[in-house]
Amino acid sequence: MKAILYLFVIFAVTAAGFGANTKQAHTRAYVANSNSNTVSVIDTTTNTVVATIPVGAFPFAVAITPDGRRAYIANLDSRNVSVIETCSLKVIATIPSGGGSGIVIRPDGKQAYVTGPDNVLVIQIATNTVAASIPVGTSPFGVAVSPDGTRVYVTNFNSDTVSVIDTAANTVVDIISVGGFPFGVAITPDGTRAYVVNEFFDSVSVIDTGTNAVIATIPVGSEPLGIALTPDGTRAYVTDSISSSVSVIDTGTNTVIASIDAGQITQEVAITSDGTRAYVTELDNRVSVIDIASNSAVASVPVGVNPFGIAISPAPKCPKSKEECKDGGYMKFGPPSGPFKNQGQCVSYVEHH
Repeated sequence: MKAILYLFVIFAVTAAGFGANTKQAHTRAYVANSNSNTVSVIDTTTNTVVATIPVGAFPFAVAITPDGRRAYIANLDSRNVSVIETCSLKVIATIPSGGGSGIVIRPDGKQAYVTGPDNVLVIQIATNTVAASIPVGTSPFGVAVSPDGTRVYVTNFNSDTVSVIDTAANTVVDIISVGGFPFGVAITPDGTRAYVVNEFFDSVSVIDTGTNAVIATIPVGSEPLGIALTPDGTRAYVTDSISSSVSVIDTGTNTVIASIDAGQITQEVAITSDGTRAYVTELDNRVSVIDIASNSAVASVPVGVNPFGIAISPAPKCPKSKEECKDGGYMKFGPPSGPFKNQGQCVSYVEHH
């Protein structure tokens, strides 16, 4: 039954174009509920849903600007991108994209890269407009950007390759052959390695980003999809969809050191900025929370139908009333709404939000 449900998801996508004792950071997880056409916002301190936001059709991937002001949701079926303001938790813009199976934002916050049927669109964050279209392989899915923002790595699902984009010129500068049907991709914090999930080869290819050559292949569970790296880069967490597990890779040895029973058909994964927890979307309409210290599931959060993409960002510090702006209160607000330079800026923000 699991396999049937999972194949239904894959066919739908293809048709569309294809820590418990550790002090935890106050963050939010944004979850794309593909069959609900919504985004669930999870407060990771309490592991409860604090908002549900309507977006486009079949939301599939999520990326958040480095300053935390905006969440960008790639909607696969409606072929556009919904832009959510994280303070108001409302959609403030919709950008035509032609696709939407993957999205990533550069570390400087200036551009977003969104996959289309056989291309990657470049969105200017300042104006929420499309600035360029870059041809890549067939059915691109996953996208990841290097820490210095100079390269974007794109997995081409039906080409068995990874395209490497030079972000200065917005052109493909290399094409790398990997395993069968590459899906998720993640780059180490030091930028030296890219880890590519090969869905139907049950493996992860390790790319040396200096030479763009595959230097290792790591067996994992059945039909892996998503991947995320811990902030220190020492571990990679891979969702094994049909195994309903998460494989933990030691990036020093490129070997699997643990397999975590996470629930039913694991899909995508994101890790908190403090490295204490991993959040895993599952086909049975929930998100599992994994404690990274013990590599065990510690909580389960009900969300919308068929949650897929997920991203985590610090919870915004936003003024809710003019009173909060008084007596120097305007100085306490950080991204995405501040810090404000004076009380007037703070009051103006409240009046317009």
